[in-house]
Amino acid sequence: MTLARAYPTDASGWWFYLGTLAFYAVVRWFLAWRQARRDGDQHAVRAAFAEEDDPAPSMTGGFRSYRQFFGFVGSAVVVVAVAGLTAGRLRLALLWTVVPVLIAALAYLDFRQARNARPRTP
Repeated sequence: MTLARAYPTDASGWWFYLGTLAFYAVVRWFLAWRQARRDGDQHAVRAAFAEEDDPAPSMTGGFRSYRQFFGFVGSAVVVVAVAGLTAGRLRLALLWTVVPVLIAALAYLDFRQARNARPRTP
């Protein structure tokens, strides 16, 4: 098994994973904050942080919809294909451009699901 990869043993590898999660959270929060501002909320920051307090019932395991599930699976396939079919600087350049776009797209899908699940007030 020479092609198997292990978890990172140094802190820099783990910072990459933590950065990915932090980027997702920042994009998700920004989208919620922007929507609260558009809706005219007096406390947009509070509304953005309180958005996920009442989770909707799960339809497909941990995902709220099939779009989220297929978005996650499709993103994983794209990342694995890029990592498996490229090498060197091309792999690094593609992963540094493709992964943030995919993370932002998944955050947007989550944001839309939460926005559609909220009751609309006139």
